[in-house]
Amino acid sequence: WIVEIKNKTNSKELVLNCHNSMNENYLRLIDANLNRLREGIRVVEDIFRYVYNDKQTATVLKELRHLSRLENYIELLETRDVKNDVLRSSIKSEQNRTDLYSILIANFKRAQESSRVLEEFCKLISIKDSENFKYIRYELYNLEIVLTKITSNSK
Repeated sequence: WIVEIKNKTNSKELVLNCHNSMNENYLRLIDANLNRLREGIRVVEDIFRYVYNDKQTATVLKELRHLSRLENYIELLETRDVKNDVLRSSIKSEQNRTDLYSILIANFKRAQESSRVLEEFCKLISIKDSENFKYIRYELYNLEIVLTKITSNSK
């Protein structure tokens, strides 16, 4: 942690700045969740793009996916360690999809959960980034309600 002292109208304010010294494991966690978020959104986007030919919904999802970014891509990439991921193997529920609807739900949940993790951990870096992931999460909640109603007939 880097501690900075800033003067503000004759008073001293203590500011914790952890960006430059962010723990590598935190960055690895952020990188993994950015990937999960974008992948989950992409699966849902492609369902509406290719299966339903729904340009409007696919475009909304594409825009959300493009919001799922952070500026320190290289720093995040340098912490990626797929080979040593302790939960790399899939569990049964991840391997089991019964229909298009189950794929849709699983990927909405994956994206929502990842955006929540990003929202929390970005609070250590940037409130602006944290609020961006919160926005994405709530948009995904709203889209899930509408889109699962539309697609529930494809069970």
